[in-house]
Amino acid sequence: MTSTISSRVFYHIYPLGMCGAPARNDFASPPGSGLKQLADRIPHLQSLGVNAVYLGPLFESAAHGYDTVDYWHVDRRLGTDADLAALVRSFHDAGIAVVLDAVLNHTGRDFFAFRDLREKGPESAYRGWYKGVDFSHRSPAGDSFMYEGWSGHYDLAKLETADSGVREHLFGAVRHWIEDFHIDGLRLDAADVLSPDFMDALSIFCKSIKPDFWLMGEVVHGDYTHWARAGRLDSVTNYELYKGLWSSLNDRNFFELAWSLNRQSGSEGLYKGLKLYTFVDNHDVPRAASVLNRPADLPLLYSLLFTVPGIPSVYYGSEWGIRGAKQPGSDADLRPAIAETAEQGKYARLPPHLKPEISALHLENTIRALSALRKSNAALRDGDYRQLHVSSTLLAFERIFKGEKTPNDQSYAAVAANADDSTANVSIRAESLGHGRRFVDALDRSAGFTSEHGSLAVQIPARTLRVLVPAD
Repeated sequence: MTSTISSRVFYHIYPLGMCGAPARNDFASPPGSGLKQLADRIPHLQSLGVNAVYLGPLFESAAHGYDTVDYWHVDRRLGTDADLAALVRSFHDAGIAVVLDAVLNHTGRDFFAFRDLREKGPESAYRGWYKGVDFSHRSPAGDSFMYEGWSGHYDLAKLETADSGVREHLFGAVRHWIEDFHIDGLRLDAADVLSPDFMDALSIFCKSIKPDFWLMGEVVHGDYTHWARAGRLDSVTNYELYKGLWSSLNDRNFFELAWSLNRQSGSEGLYKGLKLYTFVDNHDVPRAASVLNRPADLPLLYSLLFTVPGIPSVYYGSEWGIRGAKQPGSDADLRPAIAETAEQGKYARLPPHLKPEISALHLENTIRALSALRKSNAALRDGDYRQLHVSSTLLAFERIFKGEKTPNDQSYAAVAANADDSTANVSIRAESLGHGRRFVDALDRSAGFTSEHGSLAVQIPARTLRVLVPAD
């Protein structure tokens, strides 16, 4: 694995859902086979061009995985520690880096320290492990003491990460994950409420064990440079761009997306040079096929995802256009079970209301082509961003990579997207286009265009994106 994680294409798996694990852990049943099943999916991920996976959460919990009970052992509903070690080896053999979910902000109520606190009260040795512990009044969960729950959820008790015992326990678990499972990175759950001091210490600790270890934080709002910065995290979730990607298509308003791209990655962009984690759906938000007004826009949505700055990620099953939206009190439709093998049929375990409304093969092939193009084009992976044109339904920009150019690694790409229902013509101007240069659409090499004095006249079919690269 020669490329850095920040230049890879991710596939996001929520294993408890994808593998059809029981909704609750009885802490007694024999280990499941979910992790072993995931190894069977590696050829599919390779066919998509995926070279990094984000898995999680994986460690013992009572329900959804974010209510950790044991940081040191795999959730029995998914398998064993040996199963995880074997799975990581299989991913690595396939050239795929492995990033795990790290739920370090809070634990479940069945975690040993919280159980001790409930049983022994003020005499518990773990009283200092949790935030807001106060024995003067009871908690909403009926305990003899009050404590802080993450975002008001009292099944998720917030850890006091400044406590030396908490840090020793958590960092010890992280060392175990790195040294015994050989993972390549972590996604920090609820990074927006983790203390900067804790994240800085974690970064130093991880990179002392594995210098190229990658840390990404879950952040929704705020200045992303507070988290993604030298000595702290390498990346964060780009929720601002996520919203602009789908709503610009729904509203036929590329001005929204263009504003976000300029704000983040333009010449004076706040996050210029940062590699933020980009996505169109995940385990916490509606599937792209459900949030788009027209599922037929899915290929264009993914085309934008793979050509704008960032680290693109595909959420499991969304490469086939499956649907899913939050239901009152449940995220189950966002995290459904998917059949173990293609022979069983991709949707064998999906309820009818989640099955796709578009051609799954067309969308899958689109993602496959985009992934291959990104791998071969340094500009799309690592290039600077500059807007060339914007209107309600047309957006054009260029990506320029100023490193060494090789025959298989183009350093320039001009991207032109048409969100309208009819063919559009756009003239884009950029000094880098030159005069008399021949460009081809890397996604449709039958389409060629020639520049004239820094201008390129491009015809774009309805709901299509062209990636124009030099023909020479």
